[in-house]
Amino acid sequence: MKSSVLGVLAGVATGVVLGVLFAPDKGSKTRKKIKNKTIEAKESLKEELDNFLDTLSKKYDSIVNNGEEILEEGKDKIKNTVNSEL
Repeated sequence: MKSSVLGVLAGVATGVVLGVLFAPDKGSKTRKKIKNKTIEAKESLKEELDNFLDTLSKKYDSIVNNGEEILEEGKDKIKNTVNSEL
C-alpha cells in the first residue's frame, strides 16, 4: 500500500512538473506555477501520510487489544486447569 501511494504521488508530481515546464508561459509565471504545484503536492503528500499513519495507528491498537484479550483468555485457561487439578 505504501509503495503504491508513493508511486502514484511521484507520478503525479512528475506529470505536473513536466506539464508546467513545457507550457508556453513566461519564466516568472512558470516559476510561480511550479511553486504553487509544489505546495499542492506537499499538502497532498501530508494528507496521504496522515491517512497512512491513522490507519497504522488503528491497526496497532487493534493488535494490542487482541493481544490483551488472548492473554486474559490464556490466564483464565491456566487458572481453570490448575483449579481442576486440585
